[in-house]
Amino acid sequence: MGGPGGVQERGPAGLSRQVSHSGRGVTVATVLALDGMGGDFGPKEAVRGAVQALRERPDLEIILVGRKEALEPWLEGVEPSLRSRIEVEVAPEVIAPEEPPAQAFHRKKQSSLAVGLRLVHEGKAKAFVSAGSTGALMAGALLTFGRIPGVHRPALVQVMPARQGKGVVFLDMGAHLGASAEDLIQWALMGHLYAEKVLGVVRPRVALLNVGVEPEKGTEEVRRAYRFLSSWGAIRFVGNVEGREILSGEVDVVVADGFVGNAVLKAMEGATRDLLLSLKEELKSSLRTRMGALLAKPAFDRLRRRFDAQAIGGAPLLGVAGICVKCHGNSTAKAFAAGLGVALGAVEQDLLGAIGKGLAELQKAREKEASGHGAR
Repeated sequence: MGGPGGVQERGPAGLSRQVSHSGRGVTVATVLALDGMGGDFGPKEAVRGAVQALRERPDLEIILVGRKEALEPWLEGVEPSLRSRIEVEVAPEVIAPEEPPAQAFHRKKQSSLAVGLRLVHEGKAKAFVSAGSTGALMAGALLTFGRIPGVHRPALVQVMPARQGKGVVFLDMGAHLGASAEDLIQWALMGHLYAEKVLGVVRPRVALLNVGVEPEKGTEEVRRAYRFLSSWGAIRFVGNVEGREILSGEVDVVVADGFVGNAVLKAMEGATRDLLLSLKEELKSSLRTRMGALLAKPAFDRLRRRFDAQAIGGAPLLGVAGICVKCHGNSTAKAFAAGLGVALGAVEQDLLGAIGKGLAELQKAREKEASGHGAR
């Protein structure tokens, strides 16, 4: 990738860099890989999202991964200054959502998802963003990157819009159906670091999802995690939180096992959908309600913006030794651009390095506890 006002350079491990000789000095671009075939809307929204992200960040370059014949038509009208910062990496295969994740990843080695992950592993991109199969992305990331040393189980994150604040970091969203106390503790740490480093939350408040706020509530694994986190001191642990308070804005990070987390997420999505549909039907039911809806439109628009999942974009699989961001299957251009922004933030804030350092400190604390001199 190159263009006017710059020269092509090769960084470590083949990472492509754009060096701009403007009056502001030398700018080194960050290269991200984007799955052009993932998502419900095909390449159109992915390409539009890439263009939007490039327009917002002049220090960004994108490798668009997918079938050339599917991507090129959507790139034809892109202005030259932006098009010069997009490279197409041909990947002739696509993993469909209904395919068995691990088997499909093994079988389709030239899929857009597999190729995108390899670009990161080979150092040609700093992170990979995809709206494709969640299961295939998780399996592929584990097989391609491996775990960060010390991680027991990676966790899938969802940033959920909240009534106040920058949203709630919720994990695990289904990467693993069960969780030990050690898993919950590690996820609490990783969620804390994600909220702090990528979302910019100062001293994020971390809580365990439970059936009550009392320390003795919940399963044995949750109670064990509670006991350690409440006395560790390295993160701001505020105790248990009940499901009805997740979106209140009172906490910044909520930790649960993948079975509970996924069930809660799906229940919230369904309740929100049905509530909005019912509200829409009621507002159209009479002339009076239609007039009221018109008067209340500015308030509804503000509410819609606050709870707009497309503005959040996506979130990474935490615990693997590479940055990959999962966007929702129904992502629009806005969501893809936001997902690329999340990936860029994780790269710039060295999220992987922070997690590695945090886990090393956690391991020392756990060893101290085991010897009888630490948190109980």
